[in-house]
Amino acid sequence: MNKAITDGLDLMPPAFADGLSVWSKGDGTPATATWDGQPNAALVPSDPDFGACLEIQKTDAAQYVRYTGETPILPGCYLRITARVKAMSGNLPSAHIGAWAGAANNTEVTGSTTQGASTTLTSYGDVVEISAIVGTGSRTGVDLQWGTTPVYGHFGIDFTGATGGIIRIDDILIEDVTHIFHRKMMDWVDVVDYGAKGDGVTDDAAAFEAADAAANGRTILVPEGLFFIGTSVNIDAPIRFEGNVTMAGATRFIVRSNFELNTYVDAFGDEVLALKKAIQALFNTSDHEALDLNGRTIEMTEPLDVQAAVGNLTSFTIRRAIRNGQFSAFSSSGWDTDEVTSAATYATSNQYELTAVANISQIQVGSLVEGTGVGREVYVKDKDNATGRITLSQPLYDAVGTQTYTFKRFKYMLDFSGFSELQKFILESIDFRCNSNASAIMLAPEGAIFRCRMVDFTKPKDRGLTSIGRACQGLMMDTCNMVSSEISVDVPQRSSVCFNVNANDAKIRDCRSVRFKHTAVMFGSGHVFNGNHFFQGDTVTGGVRTGGIVFTQTNIKTLFTGNYLDNSFIEWTNEHDAFPDFSSEYSFGGLTITGSIFTVNNAADWFRFIVVKPYGPGHYIHGLTVSDNVFLGINVRIDRVETVDNSIADLDTGRYRNITFDANSFNSVDQRTVSPVNLRFDRTSPEQNWICDFGPYMPFGGDVRRVSNFVAQGPVYNASNAQVFAMPNIDFNYGSEKDQARINWPEPVRGTVHVTARCDEPT
Repeated sequence: MNKAITDGLDLMPPAFADGLSVWSKGDGTPATATWDGQPNAALVPSDPDFGACLEIQKTDAAQYVRYTGETPILPGCYLRITARVKAMSGNLPSAHIGAWAGAANNTEVTGSTTQGASTTLTSYGDVVEISAIVGTGSRTGVDLQWGTTPVYGHFGIDFTGATGGIIRIDDILIEDVTHIFHRKMMDWVDVVDYGAKGDGVTDDAAAFEAADAAANGRTILVPEGLFFIGTSVNIDAPIRFEGNVTMAGATRFIVRSNFELNTYVDAFGDEVLALKKAIQALFNTSDHEALDLNGRTIEMTEPLDVQAAVGNLTSFTIRRAIRNGQFSAFSSSGWDTDEVTSAATYATSNQYELTAVANISQIQVGSLVEGTGVGREVYVKDKDNATGRITLSQPLYDAVGTQTYTFKRFKYMLDFSGFSELQKFILESIDFRCNSNASAIMLAPEGAIFRCRMVDFTKPKDRGLTSIGRACQGLMMDTCNMVSSEISVDVPQRSSVCFNVNANDAKIRDCRSVRFKHTAVMFGSGHVFNGNHFFQGDTVTGGVRTGGIVFTQTNIKTLFTGNYLDNSFIEWTNEHDAFPDFSSEYSFGGLTITGSIFTVNNAADWFRFIVVKPYGPGHYIHGLTVSDNVFLGINVRIDRVETVDNSIADLDTGRYRNITFDANSFNSVDQRTVSPVNLRFDRTSPEQNWICDFGPYMPFGGDVRRVSNFVAQGPVYNASNAQVFAMPNIDFNYGSEKDQARINWPEPVRGTVHVTARCDEPT
């Protein structure tokens, strides 16, 4: 509020050029002589610094230039008097703002401070600004603290010290600066007015709570200073900060009205600390379900342990979200991977445990486990130092006995592993700029429905999102963009994984992933991949490729629909099984691949788009649909699109069930894969037993397990050219590879037939 405007006050003295009759040589009262007509005063019409100004010669020990007008002083109103001066020649004086305080009866109010701070002029031609603030309140920064008795003043500038010097003075300015002390008057409460000291030592918590109670719709102002908060406080009113607050890590500062990161940055003065305190508040209030980062970029040099920031909670199952910002990992030793090697024992009787783990205290929860017989993306879910036991995220397929394991603890920008359980947490419109320095997100050991929506994983050093347990149950990743730090690295040398899943029902939709070693390593079932585009190639001609989507469970009841898989393949294994040999469980099945585009560039001709890799013998495929897809080779012709990786074990092709490989488009693929496949067979000379080879068409080296259709195209003739009407019988599962059918006629015949064969039997 500006008093000169709202109260109609005329504060500004006239310019010297308007006449010197209102400028006193004394204290400014009407009875004193003015500078009008004085021999030691002159108006300078055009000074290069001031324009029109007053020039005087100092002839008295104390020389005054005071405005004779009565400048009003009102309670709550603060005025600043400013004079700009410069010495031109002669002796150099000192200068200060001078004043005379007048009471309502036009008498002087004695005892009032009437001089501002003195400044000595030290050179010629340099402009020096002299100022002082006058007001009724006893506030820091007020030079002339007059109280409420004076109602007006005469103000100007005084010169003291040596005489004889020539001085020029710019027009004196008197302005309302109440806003410095009372921002938005009548619309705020100041915590200082409720006892806050702001000295960084005194506990100001009670003052903050008192100001909040008194706000009544107004904003709380935290002025300059450092305010120590010794106990947790909840602030209901809007709050704004010119100073900062400081508190212990366990002390909570919950701002309910303007809950957003900007408020906490203003409060704590440090973005990372502010984020921690805002997250702590997010988990400890029911008033807000989301923290808005206000589009800020938060620069990080070490992982943020989310549970440690929250402090008082180890399990949380209520929806919470963090939205709208960017985390940027700067190079620091805080991101260095911790690596430990240790001997441990594994037994299938406790398939999720390592026992007798040496130096277990050095191994961290969340560490990647590597060793002989260990599948991909197996992590330390929990540990017990006292008993030397480690709980694993997945069983090991071939590690019975004692061996040395390597434990690698990657560092994550947001690390939730300190929670025992976390449910319904959302990250939305966030860019994790890992900058090849850090990984992005580590989930809690247990939980469900973790959602990433419009999240960018930009160049994670090792991992984008890691599940060390089952908090990935119902994981949702929607419209995310995932770019590897290994874009320029050839495929065989890559090690990064975008994300992994250890539980069921993940939904991966409309995402984009570029050049990881693996985009996803997926245990569990009930997953849906829809509308994604995954790139994974390099520039090497005839180069190798790795699995883009790796399924690690046999029966997965998963949909892979409308995706674009580029320079990678679907790999289907059972590597997360302590008993990988087939016994009585469901074998490989439940996968539907439809309406997708598969492309490969410059790869070796033995590349395949769909690879099944059993980690034990006896397995087979029961329930697989591959239909309406496009398979395309660019700058390469591949042999076929699917295969069995039998480097550990082969499939039992005699047990295939419910396999459909149909209505696909093949480009630059030498051999189409089709089942059921309808082929034409011609005999121009009579034969009694027609051998029909279907092997090249059968998926995954399948047998011809049944013939579902047979029709002759036109007449069939015997050796006498007589038409034969007898029906043949058909042997399928024929030949050494069991991939042929034999048509057995009653007599040798010639002609054309169409035969439909399948590699499977119905369940």
